[in-house]
Amino acid sequence: MNLKRKAITGVKWSFVQQFSVQVINFSVQVILARLLMPEMFGLIAMVIVFISIGTALMDGGMTSSLIRTKNPEQVDYSTVFVTNLIVSILIYVVVYLSAPYIAIFYEQEVLTDVIRLLAVSFVIKAFVAVHVAKLTKEMNFKLQMQLQLPSTFISGTVGVTMASIGFGVWSLVWLNLVQAIVFTVQSWVFIPWKPSLIFDKSIFRRHFKFGYKLTIASLIDTIYNDAYRIVIGKFFTPAQVGYFHHADTLRLFPVQQISAVVGKVSYPFFSDLDCDKALKMAYQKLLKLLLIIVIPLMLSLILIAEPGFRFIFGEKWLPAVPYFQILAIVSIFRPVSAYNLNILKVKGRSDVFLILEVLKKIAGVAFLIGGVYFGIIGLVLSFSIFSIVSYVVDMYFGGRKINYEVWEQISDIYPLLKAGFVSFIASFSLKAVLSDLIQSDFLQIITFGGFLIISFYAALYLFCKETFGLIKILSGLKE
Repeated sequence: MNLKRKAITGVKWSFVQQFSVQVINFSVQVILARLLMPEMFGLIAMVIVFISIGTALMDGGMTSSLIRTKNPEQVDYSTVFVTNLIVSILIYVVVYLSAPYIAIFYEQEVLTDVIRLLAVSFVIKAFVAVHVAKLTKEMNFKLQMQLQLPSTFISGTVGVTMASIGFGVWSLVWLNLVQAIVFTVQSWVFIPWKPSLIFDKSIFRRHFKFGYKLTIASLIDTIYNDAYRIVIGKFFTPAQVGYFHHADTLRLFPVQQISAVVGKVSYPFFSDLDCDKALKMAYQKLLKLLLIIVIPLMLSLILIAEPGFRFIFGEKWLPAVPYFQILAIVSIFRPVSAYNLNILKVKGRSDVFLILEVLKKIAGVAFLIGGVYFGIIGLVLSFSIFSIVSYVVDMYFGGRKINYEVWEQISDIYPLLKAGFVSFIASFSLKAVLSDLIQSDFLQIITFGGFLIISFYAALYLFCKETFGLIKILSGLKE
């Protein structure tokens, strides 16, 4: 199978995987949101940064190095596996000992046990990180889907059952743990590759040299992004943390799923392209394809946010609506940043990647300090403004590596943004006129959300038929 056909097949299976898994995940989250109070989600949000840090340190960016390595051997995979396992255990010990101090910081005693149990997840993930990297390298997303579906369904069932009988925050903890356990066990049973107890110092140095810079960059990004939850958790109530966390998770949910589908394929695919011209052409097409989906989807969610939250999650989650609407605007541009940064990784410039993250986050701290004086809305706005600024920076440095300047990227996506603006204004006007006549939240979601999506593609057809033609690629009718 040639590289192009392999990538297209990978996208299809990756899409099936993401869609099926996330339908289950979303359904579980809806049920849990109705069963549990926002405070329960807030408690998990307070400690998620420490779990994310542990997971990033466990991997050290070396699985990314495996994926970009031409023809990695058993010694490569096994060296990274052994490293991940040892590091994960050491990090768990640190997190375990630190848990009481984290609980004191937030003044929430229950967090000590929550952190200690939840942190077990990144030790479990260390047993399977290389297995997943190998499947990704081979673009075997069909098997990934077959492993993820049962683990998602079983963990969701456990979480909902525990929540319904009164386990509160522990239902969220065990949901995460069960998912990691079931996925890991299945991976060892059904993935043919098995690690050898081999550790090669030269192999380790090669992968670590590339990966550690990505890890530091990932840590900086994780700490900065979760700094808002830390600040809100320290100065506001767990319920307010829950509202922010829920809004942030939901606004990222559709974008991350769509980006993940293509992202899993694009990194190994881009890594196998030796010509900058071919890389640029592939990236241009990829970016447009993503935004053709992301722009109408996110704009429709912004438009119907209030009836959507009320219908799906219930009245108690309505305070999260303004946070969601502001953050969702920024999510539209997230793929532009993500794939420019992917270019840096593909070109082996993890050093530039790291420097960018350091400089951006230093500036981001200033936005955070400025926003905290204006309450949670001020924090949300400061986070959003900084995100836009950082995306432009990513476009500049990533684009330079393939001669794809910022102005050219903006020019390429302008027809999509124009179609989005026109369709949103038209849909907002329709909503202003008819919202009093349509009392049902469900009918408002269908009517106004559906109208926006249809009007977007109609406007895109009028403004840019060439870009509209890319939609055929999504159905595999054209390569």
